Amino acid sequence: MNMKSPRLKYKTIFISDVHLGLTDCKIDEVCNFLQHTVCEKLVLNGDIIDAWHLRHWGKWRKEHTQFFRLVLQKMEQDNTEVVYLRGNHDDFLWRVMPLDFGRLSICNEHIHETPHGKYICVHGDGFDAVTTNHKWVAMLGGIGYSLLLWVNRMYNWARQLQDKPHFSLSKKIKARVKSAVSFVGKYEQQLQVFALRKQYQGIICGHIHTPADKSIGEVHYLNSGDWLESLTAIVETTQRELRLIGYTEFMIELAAAAEKGGSADHLAGTVLKPVS
Repeated sequence: MNMKSPRLKYKTIFISDVHLGLTDCKIDEVCNFLQHTVCEKLVLNGDIIDAWHLRHWGKWRKEHTQFFRLVLQKMEQDNTEVVYLRGNHDDFLWRVMPLDFGRLSICNEHIHETPHGKYICVHGDGFDAVTTNHKWVAMLGGIGYSLLLWVNRMYNWARQLQDKPHFSLSKKIKARVKSAVSFVGKYEQQLQVFALRKQYQGIICGHIHTPADKSIGEVHYLNSGDWLESLTAIVETTQRELRLIGYTEFMIELAAAAEKGGSADHLAGTVLKPVS
């Protein structure tokens, strides 16, 4: 995208599970998304930093620092309110929570108010019995997932040599393995019960890397997915509608809006300049 391109305007953006420090983090795509958007509020819904991997075999790259520089730019240049919610991979945030510093808040959960009702924003690991009660098992699972991502990377490298499109092995496995499908279903059901008990219109979460925008009973369930494979976010439009958007769809909408010349509802100024 040309750096003179405009930015798409949203009321609020919710992203989670960027996993900075992990090799498979799609840092270029998520930074491009931040550069080409403007919003009043940005909710970083957990697992933005992957401290689990950084402690052992992860590697922090300068591109990962770029992510936070872009967030700071949004705060300074766009007056964006930033809410950083603790995840299980960045659980070190417990040490400073709760923290309110200017337009930055670091906390465990956040209430987002809309014309349609209140939405509770949480990372979601508290509804995962394995993560909550058996952390060592969860860490082993994280190692297995990282290995699967590595295999997936090698597999797609071979496919690229044959001019074949990208294929996600891990997504295919999660969709086919009954225990994985059952886990996702139980996770979503627990969040629905929680939202109903607290009388919220909906819930916005992450954690399980399975993007979703659907109704579960009377609850609007939204999962922002991840920036390892799905490359998805939840956005609240200027018309105050919440929806799931994928990176490819976002780039198509940005290109289409730029061609039309844009309007106040679609475009907002020029793109943030990259910072070194």
